Amino acid sequence: MVTQSIRGVLGVQNKVTAAQSDDDNKLTDKAIVPDDATYASWLEEHPSALMLFHRMMGSKSWFGKQIVVFLDYDGTLSPIVDDPNHAFMSEPMRSAVREVGKLFPTAIISGRSRNKVREFVKLDEVYYAGSHGMDIIGPPQHMKSYDRKFQTNTHDDKGKEITIFQPAKEFLPTISKILEELKERTSGIPGTFVEDNRFCISVHYRHVLDEDYEALEGIVKDVLMTYSSSFHMTRGKKVMEIRPSIEWNKGNALVYLLETIGFTSDDCSNILPFYLGDDKTDEDAFKALRKQGIGYPIIVSSVPRVTVASHSLRDPLEVLSFLKSLANWRKEQP
Repeated sequence: MVTQSIRGVLGVQNKVTAAQSDDDNKLTDKAIVPDDATYASWLEEHPSALMLFHRMMGSKSWFGKQIVVFLDYDGTLSPIVDDPNHAFMSEPMRSAVREVGKLFPTAIISGRSRNKVREFVKLDEVYYAGSHGMDIIGPPQHMKSYDRKFQTNTHDDKGKEITIFQPAKEFLPTISKILEELKERTSGIPGTFVEDNRFCISVHYRHVLDEDYEALEGIVKDVLMTYSSSFHMTRGKKVMEIRPSIEWNKGNALVYLLETIGFTSDDCSNILPFYLGDDKTDEDAFKALRKQGIGYPIIVSSVPRVTVASHSLRDPLEVLSFLKSLANWRKEQP
């Protein structure tokens, strides 16, 4: 089964190591300011998915395949903003995502808590995976290839049957302890915002003074040291995140959702997945697609970035145009 082979790839890639190099972790923290030649060279390796849309969709090898769409939230559907609580998506973007969700199986995979990202998106036409895929709401199926103790069949607030998948729920009591300790110990550093994302904790420092960053980082690392056997730290855009050390990330979430939606053929010959994301954590999903040679991993970035994505979009405005193009393309098909 292809999903087993994908898991095999991810199993090798996702061995969690708490001792990741700081240089690697900070790749997303320091933007590269490109000149025109640098960006043009990067685009040769990661061409615009908007500019090449008709070529991408015109490939005869894709005819008859089921398109499945995966989307990050912050920096993809909404701009990166100073206050994480105000990362609202525009109404045109919501309309475009709604339309895509009606036409194709669509899921939003975010580092935010599932409830928070759903509050932002406000759509019933899509599936949601929060906490970097550690909290998934999907179709009402118990997958035999996953531990049943992590899967709960229930109904949403409109009575629709769903399955909630939470592979890290045993860590919740400890996450609560870490959250309270971080809030208390970082309260003296102005500009720090500790966000509860249910199965992971985000320490935002966008408003922290440069001279205070080292102290903040020291506190986070010191707190983490107590729990280092079960948790590790990753980094994003002006954020440090503490996550359970399990072999699960956005790539695994993508595979799980493909299975629950029903695409488990031996060679993935019947699906065409798209994954749009802007953050380092989205690279795990990009790798899942690239290793199997299926679909289009698309990075959202206006500057050159180290990535395994095949194509790029500059910003959420281009994401909006791409989603509209995808919906219009589907409507034009016989």
